[in-house]
Amino acid sequence: MSLTDKLQEDMKHALKSRDELRLSTIRLIKSSVSYARIAKGSELTDDEVLGVISREAKQRRESIEGANAAGRADIAEREKAELDILTEYLPKQLDEAEIEAIVRDTVAEVGAVDIKDRGKVMGPLMQKVRGKADGKLVSQVVERVLRG
Repeated sequence: MSLTDKLQEDMKHALKSRDELRLSTIRLIKSSVSYARIAKGSELTDDEVLGVISREAKQRRESIEGANAAGRADIAEREKAELDILTEYLPKQLDEAEIEAIVRDTVAEVGAVDIKDRGKVMGPLMQKVRGKADGKLVSQVVERVLRG
């Protein structure tokens, strides 16, 4: 079953169970996927759908930070609930130790020696961890490893 089909099935279940939050979140995902499909001009692969969901999850994380900074706990709570639903569709996220191991392997592969080689490391590294790790965290780990 493709990810798009799974979203459709989950939307039906949310409708039947009257789960408004899940229903609105899945509709939002489907809408974003639809926009991406139109922009591409053809059907999306599961990896491309995961990319769309990852972008939505990143937006939620940023919204949570902004809402907390503004003292809007109600908005942060809603965004957190949506983020929890979004993460159900994403692959298991890597923890910092796993990311660091992948970073060290990639640094060795590309022959990076200092922080100036950060760009050489990030390209191949993001291919390996796409959808499995937050880019901001990956960037921080790369900097820490390259600075020694």
